[in-house]
Amino acid sequence: MLARAHQTDADLTQGARSPAQPVVTGVAAEHYRLLVIEDEVDIRRAVGAALRDQYPSIIEASTGMAGVDAVDSSHPDLIILDLGLPDIDGLIVCERIRAMTAAPIIVLTARHAEADTVALLNAGADDYITKPFSTQELAARVSAQLRRSRTPRSQHAVISADGLVIDLHRRQASRDNNVIRLTPIEWELLSVLVSDPGRVFTHQQLFAAVWKRSFGDARLYLRVHVTNLRRKIERNPADPRLVITEPGVGYRFILAP
Repeated sequence: MLARAHQTDADLTQGARSPAQPVVTGVAAEHYRLLVIEDEVDIRRAVGAALRDQYPSIIEASTGMAGVDAVDSSHPDLIILDLGLPDIDGLIVCERIRAMTAAPIIVLTARHAEADTVALLNAGADDYITKPFSTQELAARVSAQLRRSRTPRSQHAVISADGLVIDLHRRQASRDNNVIRLTPIEWELLSVLVSDPGRVFTHQQLFAAVWKRSFGDARLYLRVHVTNLRRKIERNPADPRLVITEPGVGYRFILAP
């Protein structure tokens, strides 16, 4: 499991342990190019060791500014970003990177508050892992995000997942050749979720996309309509495999086999 030995919330906000010099290192790209922005040398090395066999082209940056410069110069396919950087708050770095590239951003964070998680997703992160975490979990998240980013949206006109068939052009969902009758709100909710499988949509992002407004109790609206949607599309609504809850944050759609 990876975590700073004496990490605190203050360390994350202020970046207490600054390395002597910003570091940016890398190797020639072979297929995917990954960028790891992390000021703690041991964690950078552990992440690199866990991923390099599968992704030999890994760039490393030890500060937020060095990471932003690396995005500009190296155009990585995926960014792994630690929030506790010594020079710039990780949320600001995330926003700057998202303005520069559509590449997936996976955030490493020791912040467990719901508001912090929502903030980083709203800043442009595609996924997050809370510390401590296993390198196997990180590798699985990296693989999933790269698959998602390399699948053109146009290929998602018809989506099949766990026996459910969703035809976005015909605005129709079916299971076992039986059409499932969805309300307009349920369809809009489903279509937003499947527009980016695997991505965590926050409550506010879903509320704004479906109801086209920013005021109202997003969690209450979504709780009711997600419950109704699950009753119609899940094999077992009590144990959903498609529409997954991220507690306190939002929902994601999983392309279950």
